[in-house]
Order: sequence, then structure tokens, then C-alpha cells
Amino acid sequence: MPKQVDREARRRDVVDALFRVVVRDGIQRASLRTVADEARLNIGSVRHYFAGQEELMCFAMRSMLDRVGARLQRRVDALGDLSGLPAARIRDCAVELLSELLPLDDSRRAEVTVLVDFSTAARTHPALDGLAREAALGTRPLVRRILARLDAAGGLRPGLALDTETERLTSLLDGLAFTAVLRPDVLDAATCATVLRAHVDDLGPAAA
Repeated sequence: MPKQVDREARRRDVVDALFRVVVRDGIQRASLRTVADEARLNIGSVRHYFAGQEELMCFAMRSMLDRVGARLQRRVDALGDLSGLPAARIRDCAVELLSELLPLDDSRRAEVTVLVDFSTAARTHPALDGLAREAALGTRPLVRRILARLDAAGGLRPGLALDTETERLTSLLDGLAFTAVLRPDVLDAATCATVLRAHVDDLGPAAA
């Protein structure tokens, strides 16, 4: 009998191969041929699952957004009820969650690297523009939810404008992530974590 192939699993394998090529060599080297070689498939097999490079790129970016979004949502859900915790511990929880968006280890560095390359490519690939915009906008609701929960639990200074603080924190995260990936000689993971920690602490109530 012919071997049964899980179509979605094979597509995920091809996408994972694409991510490895992008992280190692940059998105400009991520042709169907190089991705097929990375996945140890012939190019005909890749074309069986993706009509062309554009479809592969869009599917890969969608997969990345869904993967990161699902992980972050699980972390948000796991926070539970923060009320009653000390303000410092509440901010610890926020820092741990927001750190998921920074390249603090190999896995997160790979994710941010792929996101940076795809977002840059969207400038000249209109098919990617909608997904790149979704990526740019998607962080804001998450950051605002975190700040709102901090505020409700007493982890923020009274009177802060959450919309403004959402933009400030999102811009900080984007700047840290992009710089740490593009210029790791300028900004390392430890400094990223320190800066995020300092910012979140500065949002807290003044010490009594």
C-alpha cells in the first residue's frame, strides 16, 4: 500500500525548514530549492504542498504568528488572579510574560529573527503586508491586557494612561527585540532583560 502522508504535518516540516534557512542565511536565500534541500525533500514534493514561494512565505508567517500567539495566550491564562499578591510579585509576573517577546534564548531569538526578516520583506512583497501589519498590531492588545491586569491588581502607579503606556512598552519591546537580533554586539540578552525589568518597575507605585 502507498505510504500515507499527513499533509499538515509535512507542510509544518517544510515551514520549519524555511525558518531554519531564514535564521541561518536570511530570507533572501529561502527559495523553494534551498527550503526543499533543508527539509530533505525534492522540490517536486515541496511544490505538491505549496504552489510557489509566495504561498510558502504566507503560510510560514501565518504559522509563526499563530505559534507565538498561542504560547503567549497560554502564559496569560496561566497568570490567574493576581489580586492579593505584592505589587513587586505582580510586576515579576508581567516581566516573565513580556520576556516571551524578546530574544533571550535560542528559540526566541530564532522567532524574532524570522519576524524581522518577514516584516522587512513585506515592504517589497505585497502578499506579506497584511500579515506583517497583523504582527505589528498584535502585540498591542496583549501588552494592554497585561497592563490592565497590573493596574487592577495594584501593580501600577495610579493615574497612568494605559493607552500611552501600551505604546511606550510596545515600542520598547520592539526596539529591544529588533536591535538585539540585528546588532547582538550592541545589545545582548542580559541587557534586554535588565531594561525591560527597569521599565516595568518604573511603572509601579512609589515606595512608601
